[in-house]
Amino acid sequence: MKNLNAIGLDTEKSNALAEKLNELLANYSIFYQNVRGYHWNIRGEKFFELHLKFEELYNDLLLKIDEIAERILTLGHSPNHSYSGYKKISEIKESSQVSDGLEAVNDILNSFKIIISFQRELLSLSADTNDEGTNALMSDYIRAQEKLVWMYSAYLQR
Repeated sequence: MKNLNAIGLDTEKSNALAEKLNELLANYSIFYQNVRGYHWNIRGEKFFELHLKFEELYNDLLLKIDEIAERILTLGHSPNHSYSGYKKISEIKESSQVSDGLEAVNDILNSFKIIISFQRELLSLSADTNDEGTNALMSDYIRAQEKLVWMYSAYLQR
């Protein structure tokens, strides 16, 4: 029992989960800020449509950022919170000012690909750790995001 954390998970395995969750948090945070920029800077024919979709997306990303940080805390660790730190470990890179809707949607799809991949890794780690809380969170995220990938891809007529 002495190798278990406060919620009954193996300490070593939960340390690995918290580290991976911090990487996911970094990716979500950069993704969030990119989508805010798309929302602010979008121009052109589809402005009204995309402006609203990007706002919906960044609001959802903000909720997930908070949930991931709280999950890290639940595991007994501290969530990272500096953008300079996020930039060092995030696979998603900051986008420069993007005003073209198709370019923004392509960037969003690429970001989802990275995020979903991270979440699948976390599913495997959390299953190995018997961490149902992280497992359920990642499973819920993946299901919703796969649908968003389909919708954004349909927008691009892929």
